[in-house]
Amino acid sequence: MALSYLLDKGWQIVATNWRYSRAEIDLIGKVQERLVFVEVKTRSGALFGPPEVFVDYKKEQFIFEAANAFMERKGYEGEIRFDIIAVYQQAKNHWKITHWEDAFFPGLQQ
Repeated sequence: MALSYLLDKGWQIVATNWRYSRAEIDLIGKVQERLVFVEVKTRSGALFGPPEVFVDYKKEQFIFEAANAFMERKGYEGEIRFDIIAVYQQAKNHWKITHWEDAFFPGLQQ
């Protein structure tokens, strides 16, 4: 769902489920000449809270490490950003997508 959502917004998808060491980046896209690393969180209920709260400081650091490795391998030196897409099931067969652009800045503990 998140992939379709970004494609519908005109994004160019560069990679999906890109792995480096212990980290995985769910989606890597390019929008307006900026490389964007996207963490996707999905929940089918609210028992443990909204999906986006599961992107904690440690997870951010893993994503940042993988993003650095990706950029190094591709020789990319342009602008980047880190987004979160939360996919939440509100009712049977009804999902809500929330997209946070610039959701976090690696290295800044909140």
